[in-house]
Formats: sequence, C-alpha cells, structure tokens
Amino acid sequence: MAQEFPTQARVVIVGGGIIGCSVAYHLTKLGWTDVVLLEQGQLSGGTTWHAAGLVGQLRSHANMTSLIKYSTQLYSELEAETGLATGWKNCGSLSVARSADRMTVLKRTAASARAQGVDIEVISAREAQEKWPVMAIDDLVGAVWLPGDGKANPTDLTQSLAKGARNRGARVIERVRVTGITVKDGKACGVETDKGNIAAEIVVNCAGQWARKVGAMCGVTVPLHSAEHMYIVTGKIEGVHPDLPVLRDPDGYIYFKEEVGGLVMGGFEPEAKPWGMNGIPDDFEFALLPDDWDQFEILMQNALVRVPQLETSEVKKFYNGPESFTADNNFILGEAPELKNFFVGAGFNSMGIASAGGAGRALAEWIVNGAATMDLWPVDIRRFAGFNNNPRWLHDRVKETLGLHYAMPWPNRELDTARPFRRSALYDRLAARGACFGSKMGWERANWFAAPGEKPETEYSFGRQNWHGAVQREMKATREAAGIFDQTSFAKIMVQGRDAASVLNRICAADVDVEIGRSIYTGLLNERGGYESDLTVMRLGRDKFLIVTGSAQAVHDADWISKNIPEDAHVTLTDVTSSYAVLALMGPRSRDILAKLTSADLSNAGFPFASIREIDIGYATAYANRMTYVGELGWELIVPTEFAVGVYEALHEAGHEHGLSDCGYYALEALRIEKGFRAWSRELTPDINPFEAGLAFAVSMDKPGGFIGREALIETKAKGKLTRRIVQFTLDDSAPMLWGGELILRNGKPVGEVRSASYGHTLGRSVALGLLDNAEGVDKDFIENGRFEIDLAGERHTATAHLKAPYDPKSERVRADSTDLREAA
Repeated sequence: MAQEFPTQARVVIVGGGIIGCSVAYHLTKLGWTDVVLLEQGQLSGGTTWHAAGLVGQLRSHANMTSLIKYSTQLYSELEAETGLATGWKNCGSLSVARSADRMTVLKRTAASARAQGVDIEVISAREAQEKWPVMAIDDLVGAVWLPGDGKANPTDLTQSLAKGARNRGARVIERVRVTGITVKDGKACGVETDKGNIAAEIVVNCAGQWARKVGAMCGVTVPLHSAEHMYIVTGKIEGVHPDLPVLRDPDGYIYFKEEVGGLVMGGFEPEAKPWGMNGIPDDFEFALLPDDWDQFEILMQNALVRVPQLETSEVKKFYNGPESFTADNNFILGEAPELKNFFVGAGFNSMGIASAGGAGRALAEWIVNGAATMDLWPVDIRRFAGFNNNPRWLHDRVKETLGLHYAMPWPNRELDTARPFRRSALYDRLAARGACFGSKMGWERANWFAAPGEKPETEYSFGRQNWHGAVQREMKATREAAGIFDQTSFAKIMVQGRDAASVLNRICAADVDVEIGRSIYTGLLNERGGYESDLTVMRLGRDKFLIVTGSAQAVHDADWISKNIPEDAHVTLTDVTSSYAVLALMGPRSRDILAKLTSADLSNAGFPFASIREIDIGYATAYANRMTYVGELGWELIVPTEFAVGVYEALHEAGHEHGLSDCGYYALEALRIEKGFRAWSRELTPDINPFEAGLAFAVSMDKPGGFIGREALIETKAKGKLTRRIVQFTLDDSAPMLWGGELILRNGKPVGEVRSASYGHTLGRSVALGLLDNAEGVDKDFIENGRFEIDLAGERHTATAHLKAPYDPKSERVRADSTDLREAA
C-alpha cells in the first residue's frame, strides 16, 4: 500500500540529484531521520545523470580538498553499507603540461598537495605515457600523478546515497513538483507542491539548475546560470583498459576517462555557451541539447593531438547536457542571509560528483549545528549579494567561468567578463591617472598605477609581473612621503538603537562599549573561537556605531551580526556601503597634507591613534578615522559619496608638494604583509583563533557580559600550548616571488603553508604570512631554532621566521606618531 503524502517533516530537501541525496544521507547519519526529499522527476535527473563522474581531490583551499578526500572515502565504502554499487574506481589521475608555465602550475600543485596531505608525484612525460599508453607525448613537458583520485557512476552513486538515507528513515518521493516556499516571520517553514503542502522546520534547496528559480520563490539570491557542457563517448580503442587513470590536459582544455574499453572525452572550452536564458523547463529531466560540433571543435582538435587514435575511432554518443555555473567557479553552500532556516546546496560547476560527499556532509552539519563546523568561505552563499543575481551579468560572466577549470591559474588572475560592474565615484579620475583595475565583490579597484607611457594592463607570469616597478614606487611613496588609496569598496554597516552597545559588545571580542569618538579593531568570533570576521567598530554616538569591514564581507558580516541580535533587542542594522567613499591617506607626510585642508587639531594629543572625528576637509564634512593598515601614520577618510571627488582633488592639490602618490591594492597588500597585519579569509578564518593568529591583544577576555567564543578561548588558554600559529617569513634570497599557497618546511619536513605573500620592496625580498602546524606545539623555540624553507614550484628557498615584524619604522627613523594596532593595544 502506497504511503500517504506527508504533511510535515523536520527537513524538506528540494531536489534529488547527487547533492540532495547526499544531504539526506548525512542528515540521517547525524540522527535527523524525519527528512523528506522531493524530486520533480526521477532521482539523478537534470544534471547528475550525464555528469562525467571524475573525482579529483586537490583544490587550492585546504578545506575544499578535505571535502573531496572525504568523498573518495565515502564512495569507496558506500556499496558495503547499502548494497548498491557506486561505480567508484580508484584509478588515479594524471595531469599533463604542454608548456613550462603549466609545469610550474603542476609543481606548485604538488607542493600544495604535500601541505594538504594528498599523495602526488611529479613525473616525466615518458613516465606519464607508461601509465597512459594511448597518448602522444611529443609536445609535453611533464606531468603529475595523483594515485588517490578516481571516478564514479553518478546515477548509481545517487541511488546508493538515497538508499542509505531511506534505510535510516528518510522518505524520498519522486514526481513531486515544488511550487512555492512557505515563509512566516522571516523564516522558511515549509514547501508548497502539486501534491499538497508540507510544513517543515528547515527547507534545503538542492534543485540544481532550478535552484535559482526555487530561491526566487522566497526572495533568496542563488546566482547561477546554466551553460552547455559537452563530451563524446567512443567505441573500443586499442590500449584502453578498465584501470586506465583519468587524464587531464588543461592546456588543451580536455579530460579523458575510460568507459567500456573506449574513452569519454570532454572539456571546458575558454568561451562557453550559456543556456536557459528564459528559464529551465520543468520537464528537462533526462534530456540533452542538440549536438554542437562547432562549439566542440576546439576540444576535438586538442584531443586529436593527445590521442591520435581518435582520428579513426567510432564516436558512439555526443552528450550535450547543460550544467549550472556560478560567477566564481565555486559552488554555493549555506543558510540564506535573506531567510532563516532556508539552506542552499547548488551551483557545482561540473564538480558535483567529486564534491557531493563532502559538501553534503558539510551542509548537514551546518543544519544540525546551526553554524558551519569548518571554514567554508570559498563556497559560502554570503559571498554573493542580490546584485550578483542579475541575469544579464550572470549570462556574460558564465561564458568565462566554465573555462576557468583549465585556464592558467596565474597569480592575481582577474576575470575579464561582465565588467565594469560596480564603480566608485573616483573611477574615471583613477583611470585617467593610469589605474589598472581589478575586481572584488564586483567593485572596480585600482590594483596599480602605470607611469606615463606605460600601459595599465597586467601581463601575467609566475615571476615578477610587469607592475613590479609600479608597486615599488607606490610603496616607497607611502613609506617616505604619502600615498592615497581609494578604499571605497570597504563594506560599511551602521548599527543603531538603545541596545546597540550591549549587543555589539556581546558579538565583538574586543570591548567596544567605549567613549564616543573611539575606533576599535576587533574580531567577530564563532562558538569555536575562530574568526567569522575582523573589522573596525567606530562609536559615533551613544546609540550609533559605524562598522567598516572587508569588501567581500558585506553580506556575510551583516548576516552574522543580525543572526546574533536577540529578537527583543532594540537594534537596527543598515548597510550604508554606497553612502560613503573611503580615501586612505597614509604616510609620514599625511598630517602635513590633511592640515592644509582642515581646521581640526591633527596632533597626537588632539587626534590620537584609534580616534574618529567628524572634520572639515576642503568644502566637505567627513569622518576621519586614525587607523592604519600599512604601519604608517595615516587616516581613513570616510566621505559622503557626493563629496568624494572634491576631497580627492583637494588632497592631490594639497599633497603635490609633499610627494603624494596614487596607490593601489597590490601596494596595500605588500605594505600590510611587511608589517605582519592579518587579513580575514587568509590568516583569519573560522578555524583560526586569536591566540593562533597572534591577536590576543585585540580580545577583552574579562569584559562584563563576555562574548561569543569566550568559552572556547578559555579552553584553548588552559591547554597551555598552541599547535598552530601564524608566523611571518622573509626569503633569504631577494630574487624569488612568493604568491601564497606555497609549502613551508622545517628541517626538511612539511609544517604548513603560506597564506599571504608579496614582494616587500621596503625589505628588498619576498615576505609572507604562513600557518605553521605541529602536533607537539609551535612555540618560540620551535620558531627560532628551526631551519625553514619555502617550496616554490619544486625549488626550496631558505626563509627566516620572524616573531616581530621585520619592518619597523622606528628602527629606520624616529617617528613617535607611527602607532600601529598592536602598539595601540
């Protein structure tokens, strides 16, 4: 007898592809068994069924790698649990290089793999051919071999996960179409379907290509767009056997895997073909799009180079199945900032099979625990804002992001499509002065400034890029005279109300209940004591605080603060990012320049470090915040948008005689790393606490009322030793360029990875901030008495570890007013 259609459940999951089934499987494994999964067609319909099924473990972010390592473990064990085959085969994978630059990428990859505990071997082209005998190698420079990689059958895997969930009580119901999301008091509380409504505590959107549409049903932004994705399946080819590894040839944009004695060959062409501009048909279940040999031509030509036998092989099937892609080639995970209890797992960019096991577990843990259990920022839904859902922008951006799978991952690579997107009021002024722009959170930001006669265009390489000299000029100006940085992209949040001080003090690790006119650098910590953000809180009035945080963190930080405001508190939060420009005036001559434009007292006594004042600047009235991110005297000028151009012009006029120079974000990054200042999402993450980060000075452990994360910090302190620590390094050789992600070795053994790096022109060498990890402890003795090296694309360079920033302006010249964050504490 058929079961009745349910009217309520603890969790309803929308979508029965591999992600939805993985979330159901892991929720039930965590003990939440009252789970209903709804699929509008049949399980694995839509995208999952036609996926190639490749499982490559290595990603540039350690936690993303760990998700896929978990996937490989799960897929290898699932059949024994459920009795259903998954098609998992641990056949290993090869990636080959056609150029010296690509070989550099593979060697960097190998070092990164060692830092993350992934087995990898750099091998010659001849050794690669021994593992993959059907390929030609005349044009190859070398390869890497990852023995832990493999492949799976997507449909079988989905069915196996679904069975595992069913075995623990979940209901999986096919042929049910979700038509709406029930919302009450800002929370998702059920779904509406063509078979009836289901009340629920939690709704999970795993609707694949339809996830954007399901999000739109309840005002949630899920910015993804479909693109055509093609591959062919050949007849039998001599030399192809069942144990043949997966092969990736990124310079040719192509991949291969064995299937029934033949090959599956597909790829990621540099300019993709978006699809579904008018919406995805609901019944697009096990359908394919028409063959497009013209679009496929660039992949086919490259495949013939790699496997000459394809010339005479039978093409049994041409698959053109659309998949959904995001604006940055990372998937989307987490609770929607617009709607409580509504979670999203979607936009897997042709990596859904590899990611599904780990991503499903991570999302299930997030649901059960009420917060993420690890740093998931690269895939966090809050990295996007409502404007990222613009359909024309998504269409144009996806043309490029599909190709990023195999595009050369140059250091500081910028995306070119769908730009310019967001522009500060100074955009045209900066462009006229030679700015070369990059993009963050959609903002056009000056990365560096070309000198007269230079082109403001970045030429990528793994060595010194063409802006090296420009950044040297900008750093010198900031250290010796003055630099002006357009930091309008900073996110700005106003928190107001009679309970604002007490609520913020509970959310912030430092004491922010200070006198009016004070600025406080603080972290926002999670219950584990890790950083959800670091930011500046400025008290403008008794009940009025202005928060300035990183460009990428506007949605994330507003959501974190909002979710931690008690429902009965008298507090309002407003994103005022667009209301203000920010001009950072930094350097020893900054006081002289600003003094020409204001009647305010700028002396140390009149305007001490960590103070904010509303002052006149030329004809404008603006906030001046005495804070530095470069380790020099300076002010962040927070200027109403309509006055920004006037203030910028006045500063340049006043600063000309003092050597004022326009400076970009590359210089800013190098200046902050020289001073050892930490950055969120690099050194500061949800997995790193203030003791490990070296920022205990910015935590008020004994303030009244405590703060989120305090108990975890007390436990950490009680242990008495740190096993991880952020440490600053300089290379002993002045020539090499570090970029971040490199392996750190101590006495020849891997002990960590570089989180941020740049060329420190003040120091005349590359400088880095790295995370060291050692089970026996990372103390002063470990740091001072070890022989450190940094692996740069397979070459080890000796490095010096620093417990104190090697750049100290006081050691160069007496400057009593060069206070930095640590000295202020």
